[in-house]
Amino acid sequence: MEKNIFQRIMDREIPSSIVFENESYIAIKDINPQAPVHFLVIPKAFSTRLDEITDPLELGKLYAVAVQVARAHLTDYMLVTNVGAGAGQTVFHTHIHILGGWDTPPKVLGAH
Repeated sequence: MEKNIFQRIMDREIPSSIVFENESYIAIKDINPQAPVHFLVIPKAFSTRLDEITDPLELGKLYAVAVQVARAHLTDYMLVTNVGAGAGQTVFHTHIHILGGWDTPPKVLGAH
């Protein structure tokens, strides 16, 4: 199987702006930002989509890292995960988007 862009970034084959890294996760600046601040939190263990992670502790760790990274850079933020092509997922390696930094928050589905 050919490596996806996230695996190539983790293997340092493609340069990226890394904002956080530990033995299990990496967080990078998105190269096509959809917000003034846009990071991606990526588990180093491969899964193509979030719902393939069946261990609740692993899901919790992924979200805990996303919150840790978000809070280090933002006061208010969104965590977004696209699960499948029909939901806008374009890189099939589980990841969470951290979005924020707007003067006026965007209108999004499900916002209250």
